[in-house]
Amino acid sequence: MHTECEPRTADPSGATDFVEAILPCIDQIERGARRLTPNKYDAEDLVQETLLKAYSGFHTFRQGSNVRAWLFRIMYNTWVSRYRARQRGPNEQLCEDFTDGQLSAEAGHTAAGLRSAEVEALEALRDDEIADALAAIPAANRMVVYYADVEGYQYREIASLMGTPVGTVMSRLNRGRRRLRELLADVAYERGMARHSATC
Repeated sequence: MHTECEPRTADPSGATDFVEAILPCIDQIERGARRLTPNKYDAEDLVQETLLKAYSGFHTFRQGSNVRAWLFRIMYNTWVSRYRARQRGPNEQLCEDFTDGQLSAEAGHTAAGLRSAEVEALEALRDDEIADALAAIPAANRMVVYYADVEGYQYREIASLMGTPVGTVMSRLNRGRRRLRELLADVAYERGMARHSATC
């Protein structure tokens, strides 16, 4: 039995420090995984693999750094690696889930005809008009807009995630938002969220 006066043994594996560091971020990591993968079970697997990689590399984490950004970077890299591996291999599904239409559609699939990881992520968004508008802007701007406006990252965090200078992040975010406003002006008007501006 431990009393307050007895010295506690240190956790040599760092598991306690790891749990304390990542616990506040778990909900956000799970939401991010569900945005990247539409399948609930794939999202759970992605979270689990992300946490395993984070735990095994926790000794490289610098104290005082943003643990959420670190975890999201690990998750994003894991997701891209999985996507690329899936693209190279055959599409796997349970036999009982196949329909005749799916079998015929799958027969014509080639590796070159598969969609990109970004397209899959955009399709996970709920609103078709927003997803279409996001898909229409350049990829670099799209990722900055996603990190800033969906995930709530700051400029420095986005710069770290993308490996670009802060100024580049700021300009890409500005261009991406401006293009989204242009593309979504009619949608906003139809939904009563904005007035049509008169163009001269």
